[in-house]
Amino acid sequence: MTYIAGLVIVGLFILTLKYFLDLTKRQEITISILLLSIVLGAIAYNTYNSNQREKMLDVVTRYKQGKSILCDNKEISAKNYTLSIGTYTFIGKKDTPNYAEMIPATSCK
Repeated sequence: MTYIAGLVIVGLFILTLKYFLDLTKRQEITISILLLSIVLGAIAYNTYNSNQREKMLDVVTRYKQGKSILCDNKEISAKNYTLSIGTYTFIGKKDTPNYAEMIPATSCK
């Protein structure tokens, strides 16, 4: 819905420019393409971030369920790592071979 509102605002902006400024057809088309590409870029960026966040939250959920996760070719489990919620980073537990090792949840599959 917000994407549609964004496109409507861009359309109103273009109509306002056309009404108040004396632009040639080529200038109108250039401005329209520029604004449309900015809006489409924002939509693509939001979609990408949403997918990445969903992937990371899935990894965290599997970790909390006690399942093993593969991160940077290392097996992550609650037995060897703790989860830092603030940064979503797995930190190696004391008295394990992975002590103080930090692996971001974004690098997991």
